[in-house]
Amino acid sequence: MESNNQDWLTEQEKFWSQDFGDEYTHRNQGDSLLSGNLSLFAKILARTQKVKSLIEFGANRGINLEAIEQLVPDIKLSAIEINNVAVEELRKSSDIEIYHQSILDFTPHRSWEFVLIKGVLIHINPNYLDEVYDRLYQSSHRYICLVEYYNPTPVEVTYRGHQGKLFKRDFAGEMLDKYKNLQLVDYGFVYHRDCHFPSDDLTWFLLEKTL
Repeated sequence: MESNNQDWLTEQEKFWSQDFGDEYTHRNQGDSLLSGNLSLFAKILARTQKVKSLIEFGANRGINLEAIEQLVPDIKLSAIEINNVAVEELRKSSDIEIYHQSILDFTPHRSWEFVLIKGVLIHINPNYLDEVYDRLYQSSHRYICLVEYYNPTPVEVTYRGHQGKLFKRDFAGEMLDKYKNLQLVDYGFVYHRDCHFPSDDLTWFLLEKTL
């Protein structure tokens, strides 16, 4: 589904849709990333009931979805992605439903059992986080999984020499406060010095909608 708008609301969207996003897509691939994702998502999915549909917000080339599909072969996958190069990589997997657009342009017309966002909320303009939280919440029929850099209070960090491109905070806590029918199912941390499955010091949170 094409809607790659060039009139971006934020500088961050423009940044990821252009050269930096292209370079990120080329850089982030390989067997070590896949094995780390298999370990991570095996832990997370083990805390869920049967998940048959999943959408990832900011899927890039699909390395997270590749791991999930190996773990749950019959799952129906969807992806939102802003970058053209990444979308071309996603298209190599014909089973993924692709929304080629910014998260801020995405309007969910249905829901998925599992909504995933990994390493993306940290790059969203903080003024638009509430809108992204709403889209995550509206898209989810049951589970929402956030995998991000954590900090108890909002802080900006220089990202590969760029300012205004990486922000850490308690994303999960903010969603739990905002939506009273969300509950925390589980959470965990992946250390960059893990002997077998290192990752980039990411903290994951699995949230579930309750009645």
